[in-house]
Amino acid sequence: MLKEKVQELLEKGLEEDSSLFLIDFTVTPDNKIKVIIDGDNGVTVNDCIKISRAIEHNLDREEQDFALEVASAGATAPLIMPRQYKKNIGRKLEVQTSDESYEGKLTQTNVECIVLEWKAREPKPVGKGKVTVQKRKEINFSDIKKAKVVLKF
Repeated sequence: MLKEKVQELLEKGLEEDSSLFLIDFTVTPDNKIKVIIDGDNGVTVNDCIKISRAIEHNLDREEQDFALEVASAGATAPLIMPRQYKKNIGRKLEVQTSDESYEGKLTQTNVECIVLEWKAREPKPVGKGKVTVQKRKEINFSDIKKAKVVLKF
């Protein structure tokens, strides 16, 4: 009952700002509500407050007590939805498929796949030594097991 009501309020709150979207939503048996959102342009504290208010102001604590947490997907959280990749174009990603692991700059994304590019050192085709080559890999969303942004400090 509470979960359905919260979901309805959450959807209404997200409709008010089309750049925001839901990543995860849970309600525990003891009525702890946790909402994780992301946005095409990132998520601000005000975005979290807006979604929190859309839910909290329409629930009656006299009817049912609850705890509510609205947060953004963290910088180190895995990318879950294809929509999250678009805002990360130009950033370095670590992507795991069932066969291999890739690390490279996200250069493109569309409804089906992403494109990673990176430089690698390989043996020269003729003679001794190594040469730097540009690598490019198209990876379908259906093949991605895990992907995350690689943060540089």
